[in-house]
Amino acid sequence: MPVKIDPKTHNETRAVFDGYTHTAYPVDVHITTLASGMMPHAAHHHAHEEAIFLKEGTLEVTILGKATKIGPGSVAYVNSNEEHSWKNVGSVPATYFVLALGREKGA
Repeated sequence: MPVKIDPKTHNETRAVFDGYTHTAYPVDVHITTLASGMMPHAAHHHAHEEAIFLKEGTLEVTILGKATKIGPGSVAYVNSNEEHSWKNVGSVPATYFVLALGREKGA
């Protein structure tokens, strides 16, 4: 899988797949590795739902203003239009998978 590296943050992203279910519902998965202290982007919201699956590291996940620290093997779920963000609050890189459900193409 090709890796995109952000030149400012050194965060890495890999697209795993981007497709549709048998009912034409959009689904995509990507993998991100965040450097210590980094965020993938500022807090935001969108119509599609997301689940993040943390493989390694420590993230602080904030959903609707409530922050929770999660570790390897943890899962966080974000409903449609909920403001959310996450940040690597550990001392080592954090790698996680994002499952986006219903993502608009190009979003």
